[in-house]
Amino acid sequence: MELGTVHHVSINVADVEGTAPFYTDVLGMEVLERPDFGFNGRWLRTSGGAEVHLIEVENWEPPKGQHWAFRVEDINATVGKLREKGVKVRDPKPLPGTSAKQTFFFDPAGNMIELNQPY
Repeated sequence: MELGTVHHVSINVADVEGTAPFYTDVLGMEVLERPDFGFNGRWLRTSGGAEVHLIEVENWEPPKGQHWAFRVEDINATVGKLREKGVKVRDPKPLPGTSAKQTFFFDPAGNMIELNQPY
């Protein structure tokens, strides 16, 4: 079996309307057409083609420690742009024994997101 790249991640949020602007206005993701599944949600795509699907779940609470990562070419520049938009982002740290760097921040629903510069 040979798996390809991840097509999308599905992220639970308590309020799609309140969370989606973070992904579109702050992270610059594009809104995609989404079928009517009978519950509120939003499909979004990065300029690199990765998709995030927001799913509204009543009374949802974010899990501790669970996260997903976006690969970035220049983590310091990306952190600077996020901070300019008011996002609280930790300072990038090197991954021990590698040349990679990572940092973390949270969306308005409390989901942890990682930025990863792999080299």
